[in-house]
Amino acid sequence: MITERKKLLKKRMKISAKRPKFVRQESWRYKRLKPNWRRPKGIDNKMREKRKGYPRLVSVGYRRPTVTRGLHPSGYTVVHVANVYDLEKIDPKEEASIIRRTVGERKRMEIIERAEELNIKIINSPTAIGAAVEEFEGAPLEEEYELLESGDEDFEFEEDLEESDEDSEESNRDSEESETEESEN
Repeated sequence: MITERKKLLKKRMKISAKRPKFVRQESWRYKRLKPNWRRPKGIDNKMREKRKGYPRLVSVGYRRPTVTRGLHPSGYTVVHVANVYDLEKIDPKEEASIIRRTVGERKRMEIIERAEELNIKIINSPTAIGAAVEEFEGAPLEEEYELLESGDEDFEFEEDLEESDEDSEESNRDSEESETEESEN
């Protein structure tokens, strides 16, 4: 059954690639009409009559194979999980889980651990995401410390900025004092 499903998934991809983009009649002509599909219903409508040169109509012939409808591209049926008890109902051979977005961090980790025990695939598993985040978090600070220890000239520029800030503050004070003297006179 699994090999049949894989073949049908490939067939579904080919059908999807050939399927035209169905657009609303004359949405290309008027800005006020969005391209969202609407069935043409006019009595003299060329698109409804399927005349040559007009966009295609939605029809049954463009459907996917019945076995593959509702399947995730991985070939599993998707089951949404909100707690550990929902995992008990899943068949690991046919179904995969998606952890709902409203689940918190602690409960999410419990669900992941239990899914590993039951050999259930989690489609939106945060393990790969978490590894990438851990690598990214420490890197910039470590590089800055290394630059400070090595004594590169990049950081002397920051010192120059601090000095120029002090100079600008002094010039601001001087201009304020001269303004107050002028207003008194």
